[in-house]
Amino acid sequence: MGDSTRRPVAGRRSVLLGMAGLASAALAACASVEGPSGAASPSVAPPTGPATPPPSIAAASSQQAAAALAPAAIATVPGKQQILAEFAGRRPSEWGLHITGVVNNSPSKHVALTFDACGGPGGTGCDHALLTTLRRLNVPATLFINSRWLHANPSLAAELAADPLFELANHGTLHQPLSVNGRSAYGIPGTANAAAAYDELMGNQALMRELDGSAPRFFRPGTAFYDDVAVEMTRRLGMLPVNFTINGDGGATYPAATVAAEVARAAAGDIVISHFNRPAAGTAEGYARALPGMLDRGATFARLGDVLTT
Repeated sequence: MGDSTRRPVAGRRSVLLGMAGLASAALAACASVEGPSGAASPSVAPPTGPATPPPSIAAASSQQAAAALAPAAIATVPGKQQILAEFAGRRPSEWGLHITGVVNNSPSKHVALTFDACGGPGGTGCDHALLTTLRRLNVPATLFINSRWLHANPSLAAELAADPLFELANHGTLHQPLSVNGRSAYGIPGTANAAAAYDELMGNQALMRELDGSAPRFFRPGTAFYDDVAVEMTRRLGMLPVNFTINGDGGATYPAATVAAEVARAAAGDIVISHFNRPAAGTAEGYARALPGMLDRGATFARLGDVLTT
């Protein structure tokens, strides 16, 4: 499949589609919720804060993030054999969305909007209406991209990587829950062992580095489920495992009115999860309803890289 309908960006390097070691099998499309549509989100206070920061702040932050991921820093990330030696025999004691080591909110005054692109059957589209709303309102966001979506949309991914309003993050290679013993979530089997967890983390990391030469700083697995050993591995490989405080679109299953109500609850420090790979969902319309009122009330927005340190 080619890129979702969008103008190509002249001169941008296409992603290498045949990188060695990446499995071609696709799992099921995005699990609801990154969780089921009926899952409850934690309650939060009404949104507060000053006006949206200008694009220059986002651009400066992008430059700082690139500097933090200079080649010398990337070279310090341990290889697969070292990771397997370090994590051999480790048994997890936690499993879930919000466990030890996973970041669910930030200490800042801003709201962080995050959007997943899961790929797979029925999930390789792009919600251009949602991206247009974010750009029109100058609302920054972090986009978690899975390798299956990236394979289907290489030039669009390169365009998003070049847009200073957005920051790209790692959503895994095969969209699996991140586990060292194969534990499942929502019927999707997790990575079977430490070696598979490494491949789920680093296969897509290598692909995404091809976009602009930098490695993503943040990771969220398919279904957003981890065990605590896999969380520690994620951090050891230089990525911060991130989930959310507010489920904005219920895995792209909520109607627009529900999306608007959930997103509008976000307050300072909240991380909101939604999706941008399902244009037929109520996500775009829900955000178009919620964001203007939030801005009018003084809510501010930032990418994860602007509010979290790795």
